[in-house]
Amino acid sequence: MSAEQKRRAHELVEGLDAGQLDAVVRLLEVMTDPVARALANAPIEDEPISEEGIRALDEAREWLKHNRPVPHQQVMAEIEITQEEIDCSNKPR
Repeated sequence: MSAEQKRRAHELVEGLDAGQLDAVVRLLEVMTDPVARALANAPIEDEPISEEGIRALDEAREWLKHNRPVPHQQVMAEIEITQEEIDCSNKPR
């Protein structure tokens, strides 16, 4: 990367609002994390789904026809875990 490219990248970052900056930081973290990059480039799972798995998916789809999805925050509250705890558990030690 040339000095001009780095200067331009800094210039663009300086012009971002908080939400855009957060998105760019996350993108850069993924781009520079070899594990995240490997996962992003991993082939799509092509193993056949078991009969049990197919039944479970059918049951879930049927349930969703008659019920509203449960928000992520509600599930976390019910199992008494916070997003911060999840984030901390995902960080390398």
